[in-house]
Amino acid sequence: MKTHSLIAGLALLGAGIAANVTADATAYVHAKGEAQRRWEFMNQIRVEKFDLVLPEVMQENEVDMWITVNREGFDDPLTEDLGKGYVGSYGYYIFTDRGDGRIERAVLGVGTALVEDNGAYDIFGSPDDLKAFVEERDPQTIALNMAEHIGAADGLSHTSYQKLSDELGPRYAGRFVSAQKLVSDFRSRRVATEIAGFARAGELSRNIAERAFSNEVITPGRTTLADVAWWMREQQFQNNLGTSFGMPSVYATGPDGIVATSDDYVIQRGDFLAIDWGVGYLNFYTDIKRHAYVLKDGETHLPDSIQKAFDNGRRVRDILKANIKAGRTAGDTYEFLKTRINESGFTYMESFNSPVDDPDVVDVIIGCHSVGNLGHGIGPSIAWFNPERMTYMLKESNLLSIELFAYTAIPEWGGKKLRIPLEDDAVVTSRGIEWLYPVNQKVRLIR
Repeated sequence: MKTHSLIAGLALLGAGIAANVTADATAYVHAKGEAQRRWEFMNQIRVEKFDLVLPEVMQENEVDMWITVNREGFDDPLTEDLGKGYVGSYGYYIFTDRGDGRIERAVLGVGTALVEDNGAYDIFGSPDDLKAFVEERDPQTIALNMAEHIGAADGLSHTSYQKLSDELGPRYAGRFVSAQKLVSDFRSRRVATEIAGFARAGELSRNIAERAFSNEVITPGRTTLADVAWWMREQQFQNNLGTSFGMPSVYATGPDGIVATSDDYVIQRGDFLAIDWGVGYLNFYTDIKRHAYVLKDGETHLPDSIQKAFDNGRRVRDILKANIKAGRTAGDTYEFLKTRINESGFTYMESFNSPVDDPDVVDVIIGCHSVGNLGHGIGPSIAWFNPERMTYMLKESNLLSIELFAYTAIPEWGGKKLRIPLEDDAVVTSRGIEWLYPVNQKVRLIR
């Protein structure tokens, strides 16, 4: 044990701060870095998913065996979920329902001690064992990551498909099925540790976005939209955070819509600004929005017309939160929400960004999509742009981005409408929708 760790441990003991903590334990705590903590967190998630979610979704989808293929230099999109590891040529993650209520987990050709130490797998072997492994279990259905509608479930290359077909032979190749729905269900049904990790990602997202929309970052007449976006990217870099969207969308909106996005437009007094972005933390990616108004000379608060527009958006968000429930398909929920929005005095738009000219009409459209392992996730989606996932059932523990666009006429703009886009991430529970971090409640002011 290092001397400085012993001294630190004795100092704690002497001060009475942690009298029952040994020097060895103190050194162990001090030795852990962020990389190890994140690895341990992901291991816990993986074991819980394999124990609690995988049996349920394999049985629901009538899948006896699920094979995910990795090649050196070509990872499947689910590699992080399944545990990574080094693959020399071909590697296989194989899950088999053997009828005892627990899914057998095997890795063939996937190396490194970290995979063996993560506690998630039962069997380790060579990729050359594949045929004998499958023949011994004789599955009637073999799900492969082939998906017509979901990119993250479509990781099997044509070459890998051919290799599996040749190696397993026509008997088993005839039992191949798409894993599209299985993958969607596996990813989108969450265990508690996932929800905790995603909530942390959400807090990181909103903290950076809210700092970006402040005088810490913005000086009116000098700061550009690109300056703000790059500042946010630098925060991601400094905190080892990823993104599934690339450059943050930082944009200014005027009477004719979006004026500019993340470019050299210089932020001016009187501008209405928005951020649309998310961060990647562990294996989670958020999708949120925030807003700001740049006060004109002499102004001390948000103009009443813009406050009214923002309040309209919040009212729509309240409708969504009160009416999204588990146990309905996303498509049925979408139709129900449209009805509730119209009954509440708003007008639901049938196509995006097409408000009517009537200043008395507040136009609304929603896109409450799946979120989680991608900014646009692969689970049930209450969004017109995810038609396949509109057919999926909403389940407790699904993560959703509660996204809406509300268009309100602004008298100072000659009745043209300001689009208020609201978006924060939530979890579906037995009570409905619950937020995972403090959501957007106001337009931030730049002085």
